[in-house]
Amino acid sequence: MIEINLLPGKKKKAAGGGIALPDFGELLKGVRDPLLIGAIAAWAIVIAVVGFIFFSENGKVAALEEEADQISAQHRRFQSVIREKRRQERLLDSLEIELNAIREIDSDRYVWAHVMDEVAKALPDFTWLTALEFIAPPVQDAVELEEGVVEHPPVTFHIIGRTPDVYAYTRFLRNLTNSPWITNVRAGQTSQILEEERAVQEFSITATFQQADSAFIRIAPLQETLR
Repeated sequence: MIEINLLPGKKKKAAGGGIALPDFGELLKGVRDPLLIGAIAAWAIVIAVVGFIFFSENGKVAALEEEADQISAQHRRFQSVIREKRRQERLLDSLEIELNAIREIDSDRYVWAHVMDEVAKALPDFTWLTALEFIAPPVQDAVELEEGVVEHPPVTFHIIGRTPDVYAYTRFLRNLTNSPWITNVRAGQTSQILEEERAVQEFSITATFQQADSAFIRIAPLQETLR
């Protein structure tokens, strides 16, 4: 059946008993107070501005949260790098202490081997030694350069020998002076003595061992040195 609304300005109710929305246009037509209209417009503007600020701030907060997550990840990574660096520094300090201890033990291991080798090379023909003695330094001569590193006084030794040729003695002095392992070669007293009814010259020399430059150091396998 078709129903016709003969009353103007009135709308038919929705079928089925549903909820009908108010006609805002009709409501505004009935409002004559300009202050009320201005208040409604102001509220509309406020709601629009608040909505815009809300959504824009939500976007900024989301961006800041993402940036904070990235910064936290970088912080954790940097903390891991710092811990590893500190661990390596502790390991390096431990290795330096061990190396200093090894240098301390190894500092005079081959001193006398070098001294006797250089003296034997410098010794001329028809010249022999009767004594090769170590001169003990004063106790207070050991100096601590830095933490864990101690500088010991140089090794000084005394040579007593004999030769029938005075020129052999001077050649022996010159050979010792030219050695890269020996320094401060000083001639001592000389005297003439009898040995097996022959006159020979007895001499004394004082010298100091020094670490030679690396150019004079030859490293050979142990098997080669034992041949």
